[in-house]
Amino acid sequence: MATTSPGPGTPDDQADVVAFLDQGHAFERTRPTRIDTHCASIFLVGDRAWKLKRAVRFGYLDFSTFDKRHAALEAELRLNRRTAPDLYLALHPITREAGGRLAIDGAGDVVDWLLEMRRFPDDALLIHIADHGQLDERLLMRLADHIGAFHSAAEADRAHAGAISFRRVIDGNIASMGAFPDILDPDKAKHLGDSLLQMTDDMAPLLGARAREGRVRHGHGDLHLANIALIDGEPTLFDCLEFSVELATIDVLYDLAFLLMDLWHRNLRTEANIVFNRYLDLSPADESGIGLLPLFLSVRAAIRAHVLAAQSLRAPEDRALAQNARSYLELALAMLVPAPPRLVAIGGLSGTGKSSLARRLGGAIGRAPGARILRNDVLRKRLAGLSPEARLPRGSYSAQAAARVYETTDRMAASALALGQSVVADAVFAQRVERERIEAVGRQSGVPFDGLWLEAAATARLSRVGTRGADASDADVAVAQAQSQLEIGDLGSWHRVHADGSLDEVAAVACAKLGLC
Repeated sequence: MATTSPGPGTPDDQADVVAFLDQGHAFERTRPTRIDTHCASIFLVGDRAWKLKRAVRFGYLDFSTFDKRHAALEAELRLNRRTAPDLYLALHPITREAGGRLAIDGAGDVVDWLLEMRRFPDDALLIHIADHGQLDERLLMRLADHIGAFHSAAEADRAHAGAISFRRVIDGNIASMGAFPDILDPDKAKHLGDSLLQMTDDMAPLLGARAREGRVRHGHGDLHLANIALIDGEPTLFDCLEFSVELATIDVLYDLAFLLMDLWHRNLRTEANIVFNRYLDLSPADESGIGLLPLFLSVRAAIRAHVLAAQSLRAPEDRALAQNARSYLELALAMLVPAPPRLVAIGGLSGTGKSSLARRLGGAIGRAPGARILRNDVLRKRLAGLSPEARLPRGSYSAQAAARVYETTDRMAASALALGQSVVADAVFAQRVERERIEAVGRQSGVPFDGLWLEAAATARLSRVGTRGADASDADVAVAQAQSQLEIGDLGSWHRVHADGSLDEVAAVACAKLGLC
């Protein structure tokens, strides 16, 4: 039987273990493909990936001893099975047998541990899919759905919450950035650190309220594109932060912020905005946390900056690492630059393409991750306690019910604007009073307002409505046809946009009218 006692020699010296794995002795003489990260070595053989924790110590993690590596791998297996049970298979001891040879699952003394994982193709990683321009809307919405479901099921924890805990995160990042003065400009790093600490103090009441509301949970902790894969057609979160309960027990929006920041850094702003809005559409409790996003996004960018800086020292020949580290530092600073919010309303009859245009414009409006898109069709389902794509009976579309939805749109728009986030209100706005009320939200909030009124021929509208797939709108061809009889009245200052053409054509006109291009 294998034991948990280390064999002869220092357990921190992994040279013989790495050689045993790297040369194929562990895998029936099949030499694996080896991938080294800053804290692990992964050996790829056939349909399996074998992970060895490296004996390293950084300011934010410590795998320097046998026991710490074992505990980290146990945690990695347990925690990642929350989101990827089919990927994370088992732990295996590396043992030293009689005569000094090494084995996997042998009877000798345990000298290290391996995590066995199911291997998937490199092109299944979302970072690869993103680099090839293949992050389509359906995939992004499914991703947001999976993240939201994971957060809903995660355990709430107030012990690792509030401004004091978040200051410790920032202090750790300040120290880590300061360790690379030749890569990360010390003056910029200091300015960033000071700004983050000040913002944390300013946001302390909101951070505390979020914790009391149960929005601090044991999340993923490292949720960027390289840690998400498309497995069996579904986006799958893996490789969560396992070495620190404190660093992984965080506001759910701070967890989401890593992905949003990663997309933003790659100039995938529409994609970031789609994930952001879908997540909030399914999680009403997190609307109150919007004001924390500049802080959360900046800290996430700072983390990437010092992690890449550390990697660049280990691979000085790869100049892109240092350059990328600096770009993340610049992004972290940029996330803190105020961007005055604005309110845009997009109206028009069913089939004019309001929601498609809102999604196309959302990432270009206001601060990261773009405008909060308040779609009447989605809010109507929320008020009924249903998911966005659920169907509502005809009786749910009474004048009284419609008025309630518009009131909700106005209220939520005012709240988001007060928190500094721009808003796109997406509704028919067929009645003059509905248009006047959303305009009043802009005036009362002290922000610029622009209204876009989309117009399209009835044939184009009916064709679009008739070919919709799964969507939050319940409008069918009969509804769209009946709307042709509506008296719209004076549009006032709203911009008319002809919407018969392609989305690219309509978006170009809308961008010009909004001064976005």
